[in-house]
Amino acid sequence: MAGFEDVVKKAFYLGVGFASYAQEKAGDTLKDFRTQTQKLADEMIARGEMTTEEARKFVDDMVRQAQQDIVQPGQDQKESEAKTPRRIEIIADDEPSQESKESVSGNIDDLKKQVQSLQEELRQLRKE
Repeated sequence: MAGFEDVVKKAFYLGVGFASYAQEKAGDTLKDFRTQTQKLADEMIARGEMTTEEARKFVDDMVRQAQQDIVQPGQDQKESEAKTPRRIEIIADDEPSQESKESVSGNIDDLKKQVQSLQEELRQLRKE
């Protein structure tokens, strides 16, 4: 039975050692992530896209989210998305398409007609 106890002891120590190693690697990865996130925030501050207070909050939120993902990797994606605001980019074309030009032109003509009819109606009301 002494041989079986040694195997159990070694398996236990191996498990503890593995858990310790995994925790250390996760901590190192988290430190690297924090450093990279801070560099990104610094670049955004330099370009004027973010204030220092916003950058600090951004880095803290990202690190907190990474910690949660490490602790709870099975978290639902929808829950994660609900916590963070979605980034929206507006891309403007340099030149509007022909359809949009016609649409705008039609809208302008309609608006001009409405203004003229309202002016005529106002004149009618003043005469009465």
